[in-house]
Amino acid sequence: MLMKQLENEAKKRGCRIVFPEGEDKRIIKAAGIIAKRGIAKPIIINGKAKGCESIKVKGDSIVYGMLLVKEGKADCCVCGASHSTLNTIKNALHIIRGEFASSFFLYPEKKILFADCALNVDPTSEQLAKIAEQTMQSAKMFGIKPKIAFLSYSTKGSGKGPSVDKVREAVKIFRMRNPKIKADGELQLDSAVVPAVAKIKKSSIIKGDANILIFPNLDAGNIGYKLMERFGKNQALGPVLQGLNKPVSDLSRGCSVDDIVNVAIITILQSKK
Repeated sequence: MLMKQLENEAKKRGCRIVFPEGEDKRIIKAAGIIAKRGIAKPIIINGKAKGCESIKVKGDSIVYGMLLVKEGKADCCVCGASHSTLNTIKNALHIIRGEFASSFFLYPEKKILFADCALNVDPTSEQLAKIAEQTMQSAKMFGIKPKIAFLSYSTKGSGKGPSVDKVREAVKIFRMRNPKIKADGELQLDSAVVPAVAKIKKSSIIKGDANILIFPNLDAGNIGYKLMERFGKNQALGPVLQGLNKPVSDLSRGCSVDDIVNVAIITILQSKK
């Protein structure tokens, strides 16, 4: 239901979306679906599909695609089906740029966002607060009212250490700048998402109902989203980059055609068009 609502919203934008990996059959099929359903106007580099603009280039197709976005010839870019996440992110940061970039994963069925699971290795307290603010705005874009949990191995002083202090300080910074947003930490995962546990610990305004999880570092974030995917069988969309001057999203190299279409929809919604 959420993705259908987002698709209808994306159709209103009339965006041009570039897919630099036209040599990948999944990209070709997904771009054709996007064109047929009127979601956007796809541009395929080094590939062809009905209803899509096709461009042939001899150089780096990822770089070329992002340059199209930078120059305003496309509104957004989706790649990563046949390239590494590092390659996508490196080029996005170099070409598209932004003041501070982070990423999130969206679990459409659960309406929950994870951040940052792909970009910032060991964010400071200030950066964690910024990641939470960016993810909060992304959640609002999906019609999700933010309830933010800053995660840790400690719940409100049950553990001690530099990383606990870092998370606690991040919460203070976030609350000072966003007093009307429901946010809490530091919280262990079960306190953040299991109401029964939150009730026992009586420690959080979140009450076990968080829909944005802010991870303390990239180790925790990357492991967390992959545990959800592999053991919980919850399909994540992303990593979607946020904080860039224009929208770029990465794909998993194991992505399906449906994944590509859904990530494209999310990326289109980030466009200011």
